[in-house]
Amino acid sequence: MLTFISCAKTMTNKTKVRFPAHPSIPTFQEFANRHALELSRLSAEELGELLQVNSKLSAENALRYRDFFSETNTALPAILSYTGMVFKRINASDFSEEDFTYAQDHLLITSFLYGLLRPMDRIKNYRLEGNVKLDSGKGESMFHFWRPVLTDFFIHAIKEQGGILINLASEEMKNLFDWRKVCSEVQVITPDFYTIKNGKLKAVTVYAKMCRGEMTRFILKNRIEDIKELQAFEWEGFHFDEERSTDDHLLFVWE
Repeated sequence: MLTFISCAKTMTNKTKVRFPAHPSIPTFQEFANRHALELSRLSAEELGELLQVNSKLSAENALRYRDFFSETNTALPAILSYTGMVFKRINASDFSEEDFTYAQDHLLITSFLYGLLRPMDRIKNYRLEGNVKLDSGKGESMFHFWRPVLTDFFIHAIKEQGGILINLASEEMKNLFDWRKVCSEVQVITPDFYTIKNGKLKAVTVYAKMCRGEMTRFILKNRIEDIKELQAFEWEGFHFDEERSTDDHLLFVWE
């Protein structure tokens, strides 16, 4: 079983977490280098317009790209680099070496710059969006650029872990792949998280992100390999709802 999560927009290049001494190199590092090189040539104003961010974020990311190839620019394992809500809830700060090793083989993280990442792949801070078009991406959006590159790689990675994908990524990340082909060749299970109010299901984004992170941690820490074992997941009142679940969608609700 392989788990799949989204990258985060917020990142850090500092950590106090002790991790295995030999992090890995991203599979698609060469593509990331090409994209970063092109982005490093843009002014802060041009980058801000491309990424649709404010002047503070555009200046910050212009500096990131200009320093991208510097030997003094620290690269951290992906699972420690991202600081968004999902990663806060994964909370790799207390991972043992065995936890990191297991995660390396059973978790993949999306990235518009790097394509797909394993938890221990060393990456540098960046910002990029799926709709951005770059010359290094053949003038296509990052979604379209990565689709033929990642689809078969992704399917192969899932099959190597038993042919079952636990999809805890955000909806837009499907656009990085030929998702129909993925679903036709492997079993995709998507956990969904809802609150119930007046008998109606309601998706609350912040709760969904927290639950995705907590479930990822639950899977990694407990070495979950059986879909049925996922039904035992509970967090802050969220629990499995068998009646509302289907074969490919597991619903967890808070009432």
